[in-house]
Amino acid sequence: MNAHLLCVAPMMDWTDRHCRFFHRLLSPHARLYTEMVTTGALLHGDRVRHLDFDASEHPLGLQLGGHEPAELATAARIGVDWGYDEINLNVGCPSDRVQSGRFGACLMREPALVADCVAAMRAAVCVPVTVKCRIGVDDQDDYADLHRFVETLVGAGLRTLIVHARKAWLHGLSPKENREIPPLNYERVFRLKQEFPQLTIVINGGITTPDAAQSLCGKVDGVMLGRAAYHDPYVLAQSEHVLFGTPLPERDEILARMQPYIEAQLARGEALQHVGRHVLGLYLGLPGARAFRRYLSENMHRPDADFRVIEQAMTRVRELAQAA
Repeated sequence: MNAHLLCVAPMMDWTDRHCRFFHRLLSPHARLYTEMVTTGALLHGDRVRHLDFDASEHPLGLQLGGHEPAELATAARIGVDWGYDEINLNVGCPSDRVQSGRFGACLMREPALVADCVAAMRAAVCVPVTVKCRIGVDDQDDYADLHRFVETLVGAGLRTLIVHARKAWLHGLSPKENREIPPLNYERVFRLKQEFPQLTIVINGGITTPDAAQSLCGKVDGVMLGRAAYHDPYVLAQSEHVLFGTPLPERDEILARMQPYIEAQLARGEALQHVGRHVLGLYLGLPGARAFRRYLSENMHRPDADFRVIEQAMTRVRELAQAA
């Protein structure tokens, strides 16, 4: 089975370990990713905070941000020793903070350096080393530029490439605008797959429905859902159903299966809001969805909040669904 057929994008401030546990309940087969962790944070910071995960999250990739081959190799080894199944290099984030550290999308201007990073990480670990990039940056956005970039990485041994099918503007657009304003160009990613058939190519960007995911999987090797999987998480379960044939779970069943995890986190001193914020969109589009979100938002911040808050929010959904 293609290990990258369905993936959930690494998203800063969103795909933390609580979010990933929730997403795993929705999709048993999806490949999940951490938020981006910089090499500096991993080499000199709190590794437990950055790296801990629940065993149920496998298969799980660690996304790294950096540009020094030796530091990335060391960080990759740390990640593999921690139990990660894949190391992914961020060559797609356009934020000013990331650019100031000389990593993210600005590295697309330096394919030889990215190739050195890939080669160093591949030599350091036995798990797959992958790259997530854009289709171009600023005015360097001809297909020839992208082809040259990918060809250089293939020469360094890259076997899996995740492509956000928009270019990035490094100046003038916010990260949010960079996810929305540059037009999608799926055809450019399809062409990459045709010209590099040996590469596993995963497409990212603008995929919001299970039908779109299924359609795109006929032209590339896999799809990566981003904001859609967070704002409307049941789309992830529906995509799992379409791509793998997994029975669709009931939304209430998903939350019931989260109860032991949430209670264990609360026992460790975690606040309900840190887990509960990830489930706000679970009932999106159904009667009672707004009441569910409102009740959680108003009550999960209380110091004594526990799983009963989620149960009470679920009760409101049922009551409104019956009245509809």
